[in-house]
Amino acid sequence: MLESRRNLALACALSAMAGYVDGIGYLHLGGLFVSFMSGNSTRLGVTLAEGHWQHALEALELIVLFVAGAAAGSLIVLSALVHRQPLLLLIEAWLLTAAAVAYAYGLSNAAVAAIVLAMGLENAVFQLEGGAGLGLTYVTGALVKAGQLIAAALTGGAGWAWLPNLLLWAALVAGALAGGLVYGWINLAAIRFAAAAAFALSALVAATAKRTH
Repeated sequence: MLESRRNLALACALSAMAGYVDGIGYLHLGGLFVSFMSGNSTRLGVTLAEGHWQHALEALELIVLFVAGAAAGSLIVLSALVHRQPLLLLIEAWLLTAAAVAYAYGLSNAAVAAIVLAMGLENAVFQLEGGAGLGLTYVTGALVKAGQLIAAALTGGAGWAWLPNLLLWAALVAGALAGGLVYGWINLAAIRFAAAAAFALSALVAATAKRTH
């Protein structure tokens, strides 16, 4: 999936955007994530063990919203709609726009909900028939794959096959860095730049899809 330059460029752009959004969410929520549900799941277990029921509920709510977003994205992928990839990106852009508007009107909880739905949805952009796909809002799988491919390279496999997965990781880290910096400047209003990026990516993907048909 990452062998195509077009797919790799898009995956890195989306991973950077996810890192940007997650950096903003992490700072705004004080240690919870809007796209990294492994972290939220650990937080859920720990807060339950400590008896901090409100914190546990907050983590669980984020997980449920993320799963709902992922399910919605999968429904679009499995539908008969054409140009599903740019459509997913367009819906993500509108969700992030809704988050920016909600924050502007003082509705921080609604803004966070829209952001989490958007992050769940994004993971369907490279979804394959049957449910498999490429995770874009978390990079544990990419790092595992990079390690496996490094081992393969050291034992006679393709020398640079691991690089695309490492680029996904680097893109997410760079995005999180940018998100942290912009959040320190304008708080949750920083999400509007992610919305603009999602609109641009949707238009770009739609344009490239037309050229290839």
